[in-house]
Amino acid sequence: MRHFSNMFSSISRLPCLLRQTNTTARTYSSKNHVFHIPVMHKEVLTMFDPQHGQKFLDMTFGAGGHTRKLLSSSNNATIYTLDRDPFAYDLAIKLASETTNGNIFPLLGKFSDLPELLPDTEAENFFDGILIDCGCSSMQYDMKERGFSLSKDGPLDMRMDQDRLANQPSAKDILAHIDEDSLARVLKVYGEEKQAKKIARAIIEARYLFTSLNTTHELAQLVESACGFSARTDKLQRSSHVATKTFQALRILVNDELNELDFAVRFAHRALKIGGKLITITFHSLEDRIVKNHLHDLDLSTDSEQKYKNYARQLDPSDVQVLMERQWQAINKHVLTPTDEEINENPRSRSAKLRAAIKLR
Repeated sequence: MRHFSNMFSSISRLPCLLRQTNTTARTYSSKNHVFHIPVMHKEVLTMFDPQHGQKFLDMTFGAGGHTRKLLSSSNNATIYTLDRDPFAYDLAIKLASETTNGNIFPLLGKFSDLPELLPDTEAENFFDGILIDCGCSSMQYDMKERGFSLSKDGPLDMRMDQDRLANQPSAKDILAHIDEDSLARVLKVYGEEKQAKKIARAIIEARYLFTSLNTTHELAQLVESACGFSARTDKLQRSSHVATKTFQALRILVNDELNELDFAVRFAHRALKIGGKLITITFHSLEDRIVKNHLHDLDLSTDSEQKYKNYARQLDPSDVQVLMERQWQAINKHVLTPTDEEINENPRSRSAKLRAAIKLR
């Protein structure tokens, strides 16, 4: 299996114009915002089983739901919180100033920024537990100014970092400059969209015949027109908007989410102590596949894994032992999903899959 970043190298090499496009500054407010309920927080606490004085890394702080649960369930815990969203970072700073039972150390950046954000002594064999809760936070979906939601009309932004990264293109910037073949591949690979070519053609034609797409509703309506308003259901047989996969694909591209997640799991293995626990919560098959491959010790950077298994009988037993040593031991035999009770209380948890593992070496 190829290294994950190489699988999408053709997509990452979009025209240089995308990297140079200046984005329009946008701000948003937390007014009238209702913080989300952390997904599968009971399972997270059960898996971590936090003890006195342990050190955790919440790699996706968001509104801080999981961090708060950890604080309330442990005594004198130290929690490093990471988020690439400046608004979430401000929330983490506020929580740190209010916390009396433990210590909070807020960090602002992407997963791939962690080696620079953490001192060397804290980036290797340091943490007792690491949590990765993938995708967008509920507050990002709820704020129409962010441009993530199909149901709320807002600017086509989708940048988790907001304006923190000067040259990061928004979804609008990408749709204004990307070529048809690249767009179709983005929709097919990142959105698993079966009508990728049809949607890409409609977007490019609209760009040249009419005007650029500026809002989420404009994009959603265009995709509806291209696909003939066809009814869809997701893998859980829920009613799904025809543009859902298009939005997912663009969001993943804008934020380089899958390559960031791949880095996150690799970094987590380095940063955890022997016996430390990694918990991941994913929301679609692309995310879950990356985590599953890592935790099942499938080396994404080489094709040799299966070869070693096939030819193991021809090797010296000591060589086989080295090759077959596992880095992770799963805590739960099967992937965990939310209970019916949680889904009723928090419908956004319906797609969640939780995997947990212990670092062995």
